[in-house]
Amino acid sequence: MAPTKVLAGARVVLPTGTVDDGRVIVEGTRIAGGGPPGPRPAGGPGEEPAGAETVDVSGHWVVPGFVDIHNHGGGGASFAGGTAEDVLQGVRTHRLHGTTTLVASAVTGDLDFLARHAGMLAELAQQGDIAGIHFEGPFISPCRKGAHDEGLLRDPDPAEVRKLIDAAHGQARMMTLATELPGGLDSVRLLAEHGVIAAVGHTDATYEQTLQAIDAGATVATHLFNAMPPLGHRAPGPITALLEDERITVELINDGTHLHPAALQLAFHHAGRERVAFITDAMDAAGFGDGRYMLGPMEVEVADGVARLVEGGSIAGSTLTLDRAFKRAVTVDGLPVEDVVAAISANPARLLGVDDRTGSLEPGKDADLVILDASFDLVGVMRRGEWVVDPRLG
Repeated sequence: MAPTKVLAGARVVLPTGTVDDGRVIVEGTRIAGGGPPGPRPAGGPGEEPAGAETVDVSGHWVVPGFVDIHNHGGGGASFAGGTAEDVLQGVRTHRLHGTTTLVASAVTGDLDFLARHAGMLAELAQQGDIAGIHFEGPFISPCRKGAHDEGLLRDPDPAEVRKLIDAAHGQARMMTLATELPGGLDSVRLLAEHGVIAAVGHTDATYEQTLQAIDAGATVATHLFNAMPPLGHRAPGPITALLEDERITVELINDGTHLHPAALQLAFHHAGRERVAFITDAMDAAGFGDGRYMLGPMEVEVADGVARLVEGGSIAGSTLTLDRAFKRAVTVDGLPVEDVVAAISANPARLLGVDDRTGSLEPGKDADLVILDASFDLVGVMRRGEWVVDPRLG
């Protein structure tokens, strides 16, 4: 059995606040204790066992592992249409950037293909490689299709929604819908009945239609501001409804391309730190580089880290990794570290229903954590007690 690890000397972000010169104790795959420095009573909680391996992380931050609920791939590999090995390659890439829990997102495609692909993703979820499946499309609005193939879009027929839920073998975690389309509200109710998150996105809904979707059971806004009507003073649209309702968690892509910093601040101001979830919406190029890629059936050109459709030029996902989103949130947007931890770990873990296992640094939870230096650059990643990025080798 691996020796107990004690990460010592860091600023540790706990649910109760940040502890300076703190520590985290890891036994096996779990967090055994932590908190401020100083002696512990023999045999008491957090006692450092004899033979523990101490890792000095002085001057660094220790935060919970990141949880990404909306991710299409990375490392040159696609979750939307790739093989099982492709998916694992993408997962490994994002783990190197601090994402210890990841939901694989599909994009619009032929319904039978999506069902078959969901079966493969479900096996990876059952093995613990991914945390479930997010269906983004095909039940979205052609008016706000973004990087989705318009020829494959369809209204959200509850029977077809149920087909994808069944194909996921209990591993469907979220589905993005344009809830104003025929069948949209019934599909939201169906998803809620099956414990699947109904997300409002790629939508042309009005303010009133969005409120109806929330009342029907929708709980997430897919990449708020993007692929939906802008906020208007006479037609407030979905953005206003999603920001003002306490039942909604809003996804934000904090890459400097999808959102102006003022829009991010607006979201935090109105939703509060408990209702924001940072996502990547990453595609194959994340952690890989510029070039041409496929996002489902659509060809994408990535230049200077920005992904756009070759035909039409729409933004096509991102090349973001969550460590970059974290650093930007603190150093550019000026958010408190504790707010960023909530948005990048605790809130998405709670949405997925895995907050009993991850999303915060508490005894008994998985030893999923990230170590950042004083400039908020990533220097260490641990997943379930094993180093993915060892800070001692940097």
